Amino acid sequence: MTEKKYQVIYDQLKNEIRQGIYSQGELLPSEMDLCQHFETSRETLRKSLQLLQNDAYIQKIRGKGSIVIYDPSLNFELASLTSFQEINDGLNHAYKTQVAVFEKIKAKDYPHVKSALQLRDFDTIIRVVRLRKKGAKVNIVDIDFFNPQLITGLTEEIAQKSIYHYIEQDLGLVISHSAKTITFQPANQVLQDYFQNLDPAYLALVEATVFLGDGQPFQYNQSHHRPSSFKFTNFSRRQT
Repeated sequence: MTEKKYQVIYDQLKNEIRQGIYSQGELLPSEMDLCQHFETSRETLRKSLQLLQNDAYIQKIRGKGSIVIYDPSLNFELASLTSFQEINDGLNHAYKTQVAVFEKIKAKDYPHVKSALQLRDFDTIIRVVRLRKKGAKVNIVDIDFFNPQLITGLTEEIAQKSIYHYIEQDLGLVISHSAKTITFQPANQVLQDYFQNLDPAYLALVEATVFLGDGQPFQYNQSHHRPSSFKFTNFSRRQT
């Protein structure tokens, strides 16, 4: 199916904002200029701008235009379902990924994950540990559990790049939604070894169960963040 014009415009403007082409506090070009640039109608453009406003990239101001409100300093957007690679693209590839573990395990060995993914004791799970590094410093350790009956053909090479891209583009599946919790917990010795120089030895932990479009849970994620680099920001808009 051909992507709708307003969605194409939204995606392009969103990426340009995330890449800093339009910075926070700056006005986007006028609607007339944008219509000419994208060779589209004002109605179509306004659909795109409304999506950008809904997703906290811009704020439309009567008589002035659309001002960029996206904050590029945010490390990770916890309110949205976005892959690390997509976030890293928006941060101009500030982080590098290292796959530390890629293994097959039995669901019975991880009861909490087994329950979240609705599996049986003897079912197989793929466990992936990825270190997110900024320079030589590890700021995030992502521990992911995938149901290989749903996410077939997953390899360490794919994990090094983008698992979500593989799921959506290669497998043709729809990633729908997730349920997340955020806590601060002491780091065990394995995590302390990954992070190094962790003082105090506590981490911000974001846990999420992620679902496909048909409602099946396919991923359980534990994202451990160094507290000094962790910022939780949730954009709220007052209902009128």
